[in-house]
Amino acid sequence: MKIALISDIHANLPALEAVLEDIHRAREAGRVDTVHHLGDLVGYAPWPDETVARIREEGITGVAGNYDSTTATDHEHCGCRYEDPEQAARAHESYAWTRANTSAETRRYLGTLPFRMDLRPAGGHARGPTVALIHGAPTLNTLYWTEDRSDDFCRKMAEQAGLKAGDVICFGHTHRPWSRTVDGVLFVNTGSVGRPKDGDWRAGWVLLDVPPAGTPEVTVKRVEYDLERAASGIRSSTLPDEFAEYLERGGAG
Repeated sequence: MKIALISDIHANLPALEAVLEDIHRAREAGRVDTVHHLGDLVGYAPWPDETVARIREEGITGVAGNYDSTTATDHEHCGCRYEDPEQAARAHESYAWTRANTSAETRRYLGTLPFRMDLRPAGGHARGPTVALIHGAPTLNTLYWTEDRSDDFCRKMAEQAGLKAGDVICFGHTHRPWSRTVDGVLFVNTGSVGRPKDGDWRAGWVLLDVPPAGTPEVTVKRVEYDLERAASGIRSSTLPDEFAEYLERGGAG
């Protein structure tokens, strides 16, 4: 099974549109069988309703990110981590804007997203790998699972998720793609479609190829999109202009 995984769109509709076009081309070429999202559909950009509508139109199923579940439940904060007081203040502005500008229908949909999805590429009738989809970690969708986490941390998360050698767990939340195998379990961070933090402004997605027999393969894809349209949309809204600058520098600096 060839699985396209997208995460952390964060209401960046131009980035989502470009990624979906790339995935559609891959599907037409037989390189993608199915598409799933790993949450954080909204926040930081001015198209929350349009982004969710496009995901629903495409029939893309997935899990709830912290921004999705907090927006749906009108929680007091988004559950995000901040590097300094200024970043914290901007994040609170984003969350307040998102709560005020997301329709009731969109919030209802976000509230229906599950915490976790399991795929069984070999079918439930046969033994084979489980591909677990989450947003942050098997315990909370707010927990940041960064690349510098130890192998022991990965083992603990695999145990929490009930995974065994040969299984795969996929997540986002940190906006930086990486993958690692520990004790036969493949850990995949899918990066971000709409708000990368690795210094590369391009939208990201991951192709996970889980063969009937053999080792799963992970390919990180980067796609150019209409960055000017995204930045202009932010600047013409009441969101902080800094969010546009953040996109332009790919989260670096």
